[in-house]
Amino acid sequence: MAVIVSPTQLARELTGSPSSPHTPPTLLDVRWELTGPSRRPDYEAAHLPGAVYVDLETELAGPVGEGTGRHPLPDPQVFGAAMRRAGVRQGHPVVVYDGGRGWAAARAWWLLRWTGHEDVRVLDGGLAAWEGPLTGEVPRPPEGDFTPRPGSLPVLDADGAAALARTGVLLDARSGERYRGEVEPIDRVAGHIPGAVSAPTTENTTRSASWDASGSAPGAFRPAAELAARFAALGIDADTEVGVYCGSGVSAAHEILALAVAGIDAALYPGSWSQWSADPARPVATGPEPG
Repeated sequence: MAVIVSPTQLARELTGSPSSPHTPPTLLDVRWELTGPSRRPDYEAAHLPGAVYVDLETELAGPVGEGTGRHPLPDPQVFGAAMRRAGVRQGHPVVVYDGGRGWAAARAWWLLRWTGHEDVRVLDGGLAAWEGPLTGEVPRPPEGDFTPRPGSLPVLDADGAAALARTGVLLDARSGERYRGEVEPIDRVAGHIPGAVSAPTTENTTRSASWDASGSAPGAFRPAAELAARFAALGIDADTEVGVYCGSGVSAAHEILALAVAGIDAALYPGSWSQWSADPARPVATGPEPG
């Protein structure tokens, strides 16, 4: 099943045609910025018609606790209530988008897939790539019927991530500078999990996903064959057991989405570096090599 959808294809699905009855997908707007203010005002100013805003900090992540990492997985009941409020129905297609970077949209995609929804796609390039109409009208969709059933996608804890770094391939989706331990703008310790391989998620897109001066970040995924070649160069093939982490489990979901585009399954370490580095008993590696 497809995991991304182009703006052109989504426009067709939303409008249909006189000769082709259709049921448009449920749209979720999950614009978000790390350490930034809520993007709800941006949503209220302009969004895809019919899209419902979902807040990453309160609905796609749980409260931060001791040893949880910065964006722990949400309580399934809280997540389920947010999805039903947004009109998400079991068996009905969902399309998620953000401002263009793709991280928040991938987090929502991963959570829906992890909790058992089978038809979820991310708008490739996000709102920055959309050329269709926008609206400021906030919809009130009928209550959905989606009931989360966690466990449909694999998850790693800290011990599992440490083990996989030795027996399979554990990818670090953060920037190369953070992986090497040259900088650490957020977490307590700089470096990476010993044995992990550097694989910045920004290299999965056709253009840099770094925020520009306007606050948008266009960057569609590279073609599946290019992504498969990229991951093959990192030692991954169809038989490799793969895990991914990042700073707090958000951009790692984007890497898992890229792997899915390439036809590769991967497990998420939700606690990621923010959880690992907060535990002084966990070893830390620095430099360009896995260690």
